[in-house]
Amino acid sequence: MDSPYGPLTLVATGGGLSGLYMEGQRHRPPQETFGEPDPAPFARVREQLEEYFAGSRTAFDLPLALAGTAFQRTVWNALLEIPYGETVSYGLLAARIGRPAAARAVGLANGKNPVGIIVPCHRVVGANGALTGYGGGLPRKRRLLDFEQAGIMTS
Repeated sequence: MDSPYGPLTLVATGGGLSGLYMEGQRHRPPQETFGEPDPAPFARVREQLEEYFAGSRTAFDLPLALAGTAFQRTVWNALLEIPYGETVSYGLLAARIGRPAAARAVGLANGKNPVGIIVPCHRVVGANGALTGYGGGLPRKRRLLDFEQAGIMTS
């Protein structure tokens, strides 16, 4: 689907969203692994993303099918708890999951998040608030954070 951040590839597995990939995203599976395009399973996903991009949605209510290690899934679930328009550091996220010494591992898991935007890995920043790695690229991360901050300021 088209978005203000470039084309997005949506992937479903067993009725849940298992991938949301941006063009040029690090850790994006090869295009040939996605199968034939079929918009049918994505009506709710597209609707909620369009609402988010329009500034009328701050949280998503979609079935997810996140495939990863137990640690990765723990990190990705913790990402879902970061409120719209807010950021947390990798260290704070590590502490929230009960692994305060695992900031680097949290960063690696964050970088492998297969459902960007909806599982908001863009809301995680360095300890000093600086932008650090983002699978979709730092310019996209900055734009997403600025977009959410602007939405909070106007509400």
